[in-house]
Amino acid sequence: MRPIGLGIALAAALFCAATPAEAALTLCNRTSSILYAATAAIKSPQSETQGWTRIVPGDCQTARPEDLKAETYMVYARSSLAHDGPAKAWGGNFPLCVRDGDFHFQQSGALAVCKEEGAFALPFAALDTKGRRSWTMTLDESPALPSLTAAQLAGVKRLLRDNGYDTGPLDGGPDRKTGAALPAFRKTARLPDRAGNAELFAALEREALKHSVPAGYTICNDGKAGLEAALAESGKGKLLVHGWWAVPPGACARALTLPLNGAYYLFARRKNGTAVASGGEKFCVAASAFEIHERGNCAARGQTEAGFLPTPINGVSGYVAHLGDKGLLPGGAPARP
Repeated sequence: MRPIGLGIALAAALFCAATPAEAALTLCNRTSSILYAATAAIKSPQSETQGWTRIVPGDCQTARPEDLKAETYMVYARSSLAHDGPAKAWGGNFPLCVRDGDFHFQQSGALAVCKEEGAFALPFAALDTKGRRSWTMTLDESPALPSLTAAQLAGVKRLLRDNGYDTGPLDGGPDRKTGAALPAFRKTARLPDRAGNAELFAALEREALKHSVPAGYTICNDGKAGLEAALAESGKGKLLVHGWWAVPPGACARALTLPLNGAYYLFARRKNGTAVASGGEKFCVAASAFEIHERGNCAARGQTEAGFLPTPINGVSGYVAHLGDKGLLPGGAPARP
């Protein structure tokens, strides 16, 4: 698997003897980041892709609980939006369709032709499962952590940092700073004494998502209904209006991944066309996926006009727009300088 994040590598795939009860594709996370993985099974001329499997540091999860009988299996993984700094991803050079939020796509042909609502292509990597019915692979980072147990502690340290706590080095060893930060977080998050690792990682990620933001522009749907979002970018004499990003309830869409530089305007609507986030800046939009570089005369080009809402970027490199059922929620999250 070719690494496409900074300093990321994939450990050699491990395998175990398969029994009918154990037949599955299992993913292990030996990194300090919470990962979300998508997998694909290629059975010519069909492909079947699904995601996302959440894997906390030091843990293993069954991504595909099935007999591995397909011709080829593929994997793509990315780090949680909760982590501060550049996003990390693991993949290859084979594009397949995914979507933000849970998805299950079946297509004719293996190459990505993303016709499903909100779908886009990401570069997957093929696995050599040696023809076995069960396969376990481990995602690693560089420098590599020595064990899953070490990854678990390093992951806690990273998430404590994402939440603003001071910790020791991001390694798999204990230290005094982390020893002081962890009980302080558990108290702040009101975690009961009996709460285990699953509850701890869930709380750390949930709290970090409130203020740790990747570079670029992210749109999160905190409401109960699915949304479609469009974004207008203006800077250096150029205009780009594009959409639509499908944002299911409880999910986030990465509209832009590069650091922000300019002015940004957001428009979001429900699937029935009702506007949820809108404002006084008028731009043209189209009925389906679009990129528009002009302003005005929308009807003459077969487009419609929508009112976009300015979002307060204020010179930061990243921003998360949190949308509720009644619009943009107050206190959108700018990235740390």
